[in-house]
Amino acid sequence: MDDTVTNRLDLVLRNELSELERLAAAVDEFIERYDLPPGLGFKFNLCFDELITNTVSYGYGDSGPHEIRVRLESDAVEMRAEVEDDAAAFDPFDEAPPPDLTSAVEDRRVGGLGVFLVKKTMDRAIYRREGDRNLVLLAKALA
Repeated sequence: MDDTVTNRLDLVLRNELSELERLAAAVDEFIERYDLPPGLGFKFNLCFDELITNTVSYGYGDSGPHEIRVRLESDAVEMRAEVEDDAAAFDPFDEAPPPDLTSAVEDRRVGGLGVFLVKKTMDRAIYRREGDRNLVLLAKALA
């Protein structure tokens, strides 16, 4: 994340799905506080919901407490986010199965559609592993 940006939010979430509500409210407040385009809140919350739900549901090998850190920042050009967790290493943009977009909904296998939506919603969606941490970087232009 850029140290020169002043529009910034840093949240630490518990590895519980109920935390998505708190995150969505914080994202909406961030959008409003910095007078950013309202549609950005929906787009980022959609992506956070997908990524964090997958992490909480499938990423941990134990039922113990874990922290998921979400950082947001914006400048005159774009809004960026970073999602960091200590779940098992998993690159959703490379390892998630491609979605079946041709079969009838009831015939499709589960998996892949949410990550597909993240990639289509954001201008950039990048994964990297640093030590024992997963980092997902998201960016969307303001215009």
